[in-house]
Parts: sequence; C-alpha cells; structure tokens
Amino acid sequence: MRGWTTKTIGELCDAGGGKVQTGPFGSQLHESDYAETGTPVVMPKNILSGQIEEEGIARVSEAHVFRLRRHKLAKGDIVYGRRGDIGRQALIREEYVGWLCGTGCLRITLGKAQVSPQFLHQYLQVSDVIRWIENQAIGATMLNLNTNILRRIPVTFPVDFQTQFAITGLLSGYDALIENNRRRISLLEKLAEDIYREWFIRFRFPGHEHVETFKGLPNDWEVKKLGGILTLLYGKALRDEDRVPGGVPVYGSSGVVGMHNEALVAEPGLIVGRKGNVGSVYWSDTGFFPIDTVYFVQSKLPNEYVYFLLRSMNFINNDSAVPGLNRGQAYSNQLLLPPVPLIKQFAEIVAPQFAMKKSLALQNTKLIEARDKLLPRLLSGKLAVEGLNIQSPPDIGGELNSRPVGAAYA
Repeated sequence: MRGWTTKTIGELCDAGGGKVQTGPFGSQLHESDYAETGTPVVMPKNILSGQIEEEGIARVSEAHVFRLRRHKLAKGDIVYGRRGDIGRQALIREEYVGWLCGTGCLRITLGKAQVSPQFLHQYLQVSDVIRWIENQAIGATMLNLNTNILRRIPVTFPVDFQTQFAITGLLSGYDALIENNRRRISLLEKLAEDIYREWFIRFRFPGHEHVETFKGLPNDWEVKKLGGILTLLYGKALRDEDRVPGGVPVYGSSGVVGMHNEALVAEPGLIVGRKGNVGSVYWSDTGFFPIDTVYFVQSKLPNEYVYFLLRSMNFINNDSAVPGLNRGQAYSNQLLLPPVPLIKQFAEIVAPQFAMKKSLALQNTKLIEARDKLLPRLLSGKLAVEGLNIQSPPDIGGELNSRPVGAAYA
C-alpha cells in the first residue's frame, strides 16, 4: 500500500526514544498507601471505553508520587490493563498528565516516533488487532499482557503525519459526540443519585417534617439485611466457542466486555461484580448476559432504588488471591429500609432521568457502530482521506500543524 508502512510498537518506541513499561509492582504500591486526596493512580478498572474514569479512582500523597516518579504519565502515553479485558487502553490527555500508571497496567511512550499517539490509540481499537493481542496473551483462567507482547504488535500506518491526522480527526469527531453523550449520562445519573442521598441517606424525603423519629431515624423505617430484599444469582461462564456475536451486552465485573446473540437475563436489570472488580454495580437497559465473574440481581423493589442502594454499600473482598465477593457475606449487610410507597415514589421521580440515559446510550450505540465500521477501513488505508478538509484533534493538532509534514511527534 503506497505511502504506508508497518513496524512493531517496539521498533517505533526504540526509534523514537520511547519505551514500553510495566506499572509499579504490588510490593512498591500497597493498598495502605492510598488516600482520599492526592494524585490519581490509574488501575485497569479505571480504563473504560478508551477513557479514564475518575470516579472512585485511588490516590496517593506527593511522597509516593516522588518515590514512583518513573511511573508518572505524560501526554500522549497509552496505558493498558494487563489482565482480564486486555483490549482495554486509554490515551493520556492533558488532564491526566502527572497521574501515576498503577499496578496491573502497562504504559506505551512513543517519544518522537513515526506514528502519532492518537493514531496508535485508534489503531489498537481495531477488532483484528485486539484479536491478535488476545492470541498472544498468556494465562489459562485470566488473560495477561506483558511488555514483550505489546512490543511485538505490528502497526500499519501512513508515513505522512497529515494523513494520520486526517484519519484520526474524522474518528475523533465520532469520539467527541460519544464522550459528550457519556458526560450527559453521568450528569443524569448524578442528579438521580443526589435525590437518593437526600431522601435515604440524609432523611430529607417528602414529608419528613411530619414523621416521628428516634435518635434521628424515622420510626417507620425497618432494619433489614440485604439478603432479605434481593437475591444475587450467579452469572454463567461463556466459553470462547459459545461467543456468537450479537446485540446482547455481555457483562463482567469491569462492565460490558463484549456482545452475544442470546440473553441469559431477558429483562433490563442490575449486575454486581463478584470476581476482580468486587462490588462494582452496573445498570443494563436491555436484556443481558452476565458471565461467571458477576452476580445479577432479582428483587421485588424498583431497580432505580436497588441500583443506588447497592452502589452505597461497602462490600468486602473475601479472597486474598483474586478479589472476590462472598454471597453470604453480602447478604449479611444491614440497611435501613424505607416504606415501600416512598421507594416507589422515588422510582417514579427519577424515571425520566433513566429514560433519557437510555436514549443517549442508544444514540451512542449507533455512533459506535458507525465509527467501528469506519475504523478498520480508515486505519488500513482502504478508505482514502487525501483531500478531505479535516482538522487535527484539538488537544494535539496545534503542535503538529506548526511542523513540517512527516516531522516526528514529541
């Protein structure tokens, strides 16, 4: 293919003065080192849909940042999760600079390579590339990546930087729309959660002034165990030979990990992480397939209430080797249950927010489908972009537009 070439990530990094590096080992960064405030530490669970999710992210003090300074993330780095969903990676943008690459992650620094970080970030999302990485990954029960595997990934790219940025500029337009919808979804969820906290945590629900209390707690609320209001059912292992692509989301403890052609749970519902990302809680607007690293939830109470209730609970890891959530111990958690009419009133009030979330999620599904059809064609050169008037991505375009064509990215 004229004007295109293929090199491995290792070759690109070596020529550009970059590197492929493992995050700190567990012996260098302990759970006891984390604090409520400080510099964020990016773990695999924080890498979602090509972005870094800051909510619930671990943080460390400046003393630990200095000690682990070789793991500080720079603009243009690509951070990868090492275990489980090994296709998960994110591009480090300006707002993440100075954060730490955490335990369980790998980091690609291109330096002055022949390919831009934005192009490589998009390229690594191509399904054929992800399959290649999966075939190279090691581990019988949980796939693992290492620096050698990442260094061997072959990357086919146009040698002309302007062509690279014409391609990534077009794809970034889709990504911007998708990310804007995700932010709107997050804001809608926060609005509903604020109402939940106001009513059920701070006890400022409608009519609270007229309710009798004892030691600040409403008299007509009941102390219950979690097992008394819901059931956690085991997901089902989905073997490689059974993974038939379709329109049904497959949920693992990190969220949606693929699509299948058949739903194990026919109705919309809730999912709780059982192995790995313990206690993670997800809402599915459609039927879904929960795999064996999660529980799915059954309850007579409205999903809107149960969702925020589960998110507010402090589930305990019961397994020192692989984090795990014991169902019996989860059931033993106590809670203060409000009257059912108040729960139903809450569900009715937040229903419009959840309906809007569903609509935005559907928009994103269509945008992602359109982008993913373009992705392999653009990144393989089958769809030419020469002559298209496409601006470079705003966060790095200014730097490149001032350079000669073919200049390396710094």
